[in-house]
Amino acid sequence: MGTESKQVWEERTLKKFLEKNPERKKRFETTSGIELERVYTPSELDYDQRIGYPGEYPFTRGVQPTMFRGRLWTMRQYAGFGTAEESNRRYKYLLEQGQTGLSIAFDLPTQMGYDSDDPLARGEVGRVGVAIASLKDMETLFNGIPLLKVSTSMTINSTAAVLLAFYLALAEKQGVPWDKLNGTIQNDILKEYVARGTYIYPPRPSMRIVTDLFGFCKDKVPNWNTISISGYHMREAGCTAVQEVAFTLADGIAYVEAAVTAGLKVDDFGGRLSFFFCVHNNFLEEVAKFRAARRMWAKIMKERFGAKNAKALMLRFHSQTAGCTLTAQQPRNNLVRITLQALAAVLGGTQSLHTNSFDEALALPTEEAVMLALRTQQIIAEESGVADTIDPLGGSYLVERLTDQIEQGAEEYIKKIDQLGGAVAAIEKGFPQKEIQNASYRYQMEVEAEDRIVVGLNKFRMDQPAYADILRIDPALERQQCARLDKLREERDGKQVAAALAALKQAAAGKDNLMPLILDAVRAYATLGEVAGTLKEAFGKHREYVVV
Repeated sequence: MGTESKQVWEERTLKKFLEKNPERKKRFETTSGIELERVYTPSELDYDQRIGYPGEYPFTRGVQPTMFRGRLWTMRQYAGFGTAEESNRRYKYLLEQGQTGLSIAFDLPTQMGYDSDDPLARGEVGRVGVAIASLKDMETLFNGIPLLKVSTSMTINSTAAVLLAFYLALAEKQGVPWDKLNGTIQNDILKEYVARGTYIYPPRPSMRIVTDLFGFCKDKVPNWNTISISGYHMREAGCTAVQEVAFTLADGIAYVEAAVTAGLKVDDFGGRLSFFFCVHNNFLEEVAKFRAARRMWAKIMKERFGAKNAKALMLRFHSQTAGCTLTAQQPRNNLVRITLQALAAVLGGTQSLHTNSFDEALALPTEEAVMLALRTQQIIAEESGVADTIDPLGGSYLVERLTDQIEQGAEEYIKKIDQLGGAVAAIEKGFPQKEIQNASYRYQMEVEAEDRIVVGLNKFRMDQPAYADILRIDPALERQQCARLDKLREERDGKQVAAALAALKQAAAGKDNLMPLILDAVRAYATLGEVAGTLKEAFGKHREYVVV
């Protein structure tokens, strides 16, 4: 360019381009609608304290000063299906293949507080995750897997307190002190009302359970991440990258406010908050999204809540490649999508990563597909060289500009949510739900109009036979699970269970922390459905908001 200005250069080159290609007037933009300029130059940037260094406020470039040079991200493959025995075998296989952390997928009855033999659970037991209805199931799930040697993530929300109680009771049986346990419980109920739907109780009593878990773990299980504030499911429901950042951080603000109101100090619990993001296809936008989210959260915790503890300022996050981008058509194309998404997560500075399997648009993954998904991460880590330097795309004219623009767009959303009274009030008014629905509709219209290309779906199609090599869940597993529950109820002390549940119901009517009461119930082998049902009697059942 020499001394020629960017404006003059653009006018000259664009004129020549359109003379040769008069039909090419396409608008280039990210999935969030951020228009992309033809080229970026240093004049587009504002290099100041917002960028900084890794491990230093505002953490734009990473939460640790050494990042992956010091330790690679945790390779945490999300897995679970059928019964506890079936999933136990899959976990041991993954650990043998080099996985460095467990991530438990629960079936829908477990997620929604139903025992496996409940009539409403029929046909769903073990279908989209593992069925865990009691401490006995948790004992089987981790048979031969010492809790002291693994970090465990549990994707569970409305029944998070119960599943964590199962895990803590299991640790007692293994002789593992709670202060030696490492892991994460998702425990993010707000996004359930927005995008996912596995809620039980209304939002406000649900928030009490969330903060009770915060308070309990602060002293009893200090190394446990007590929440994984999740944008993933909102992105899967159709929101944009900007909306994902905004709605996730707005939920985070609501949880911090609730915890502070409950008497907790932000510097005491802030360091145990974690986040969970989706990794979509627009590669550079995704990298910029993670950088913007880190910077925003550091500023929110420091300026809004007065946090001083450096750990309370850090946005630490798990990421998962985008299930909604996978196609049943030409499913092996998904291997390429997953690889690009995983690379974006690494370049964005993730702390742990799950790579989806290429066959997940069809069914739960086969063992071969899971192995390939894990190998994808290992090849990126060991062969690509991208982990050898910190924030390798930092300073890119485009990436820095996108980081700024995503931050600006997300801040505008958060201001709107604040005006509505915060995340809980905004959800009750249907604001984020409607924004996500509109974004999802726009995206689908773009795909159907072929304004957005999905290879193998609306372009480069092929006539192929249906992909047949998929995992199928044996219906007999549901019958076996129900029989085990019958046996458990026969063998346990029914009076002890009844007394524990009565005490829990009484506590729910007051203000005491519920976690010790839930623990007493599960130690007596009360089932998940019994505990959730007791709380439902006290708190009521949530009815979905109608968004118009």
